[in-house]
Amino acid sequence: MIQWEDTSNAIPIRSWCADIDETTRTQARNLANHPVVKEHVSLMPDAHGGYGMPIGGVIACDNAVIPNAVGVDIGCGMAAVQTSLEAGAFYDKACLRRLTEAIKARIPVGEGKHRKDPIPWDGFDLWRGGFSSDPPAWWSEAKELLDRCNLGTLGGGNHFIEIQEGQDRQVWLMLHSGSRNLGMRVASHYHKEARSITGAGLPDPDLAYLPADSLLGAAYIRDMGHALSYAKENRRLMMLGLKEIFADFFPEAAFLAEINIHHNYAARETHGGASYWIHRKGATSAGKGEAGIIPGSMGTFSYIVEGLGNPQSFMSCSHGAGRKMSRSAANKQLTLEACEQAMGDVVYDRFGFSRSRGEGGKKSRDFSEAPQAYKDIEAVIEAERDLVEPKVRLRPLAVVKG
Repeated sequence: MIQWEDTSNAIPIRSWCADIDETTRTQARNLANHPVVKEHVSLMPDAHGGYGMPIGGVIACDNAVIPNAVGVDIGCGMAAVQTSLEAGAFYDKACLRRLTEAIKARIPVGEGKHRKDPIPWDGFDLWRGGFSSDPPAWWSEAKELLDRCNLGTLGGGNHFIEIQEGQDRQVWLMLHSGSRNLGMRVASHYHKEARSITGAGLPDPDLAYLPADSLLGAAYIRDMGHALSYAKENRRLMMLGLKEIFADFFPEAAFLAEINIHHNYAARETHGGASYWIHRKGATSAGKGEAGIIPGSMGTFSYIVEGLGNPQSFMSCSHGAGRKMSRSAANKQLTLEACEQAMGDVVYDRFGFSRSRGEGGKKSRDFSEAPQAYKDIEAVIEAERDLVEPKVRLRPLAVVKG
């Protein structure tokens, strides 16, 4: 349910998040006073600060697109597959460890660890056929080769692969990833262009926009669509690899329901009888009857949900638990003992070291993805019972982090 509403701006802010920090509140106000943002600003229960626009935010723009209201990882999203296998076979941690090692050997993780050989995908040719003039500045043959090699790879940060047990005891496979380096290049290029045109005079120049019917706006929409298709194909290829690995271990397993969704994108939609560019940054579409995925954090439950089509959120819901601690704060405040205890019986690689160094130049542990760095997924789900209906609760058995 809506936790609070702020009507002191040009348009209302409606928040499903009870407690937000001042950065998130300021960013929401900037959106509520933005000249192209209409109707109201919706904050999902996992909302927290981002670049320009909060992650977990949803807005409706009139004939305009805001690159930073989509974000740098265009098309980042979730994929999940239900299997016919009961989870009893996975209570052997040695089996889970062998399975995660096979996953890491098959699916590259981390930044810069892309495949050596390019992956064929006709989406590149389809995209190039969509423009008649010179290619955009963010593209080159060398960068496209990188993109081809990055297809089917997980990435880093909060991207993950999990083996999970549903409340019906069936095993699910889940992963979180996006458009890799491609989406970042598209976002950075068009934000720079937008800032040079419309950045002045806005509540925040990081919310610079492009008219959707302008040449640059149309180019961004085209290239964002390419990044969305790329991200979806990236998840499809990884899930295909996961299913093949799983079938090697368990030939009797069948693969049932499958979901593949975005949570960083803009789409032309009709709401309240008007047509808008709906921007979902760290938010998922939750149309009536629409299947969705709301992951928790590493070591906590995730949910398969069904949308209720609530117009107050522009038919949207949260994309996950949402951070409550920055990466640097988590590394400074959390302890190895507490983080390992929070992981319980989940099979995972132990917490490594961050790139930054602590006092005296010593290496510090990386706890940026520990469960304590995220909001309580149960509270997040409870806060959006008017947006989605939970269908399956999933308990993590093993985690592979990017």
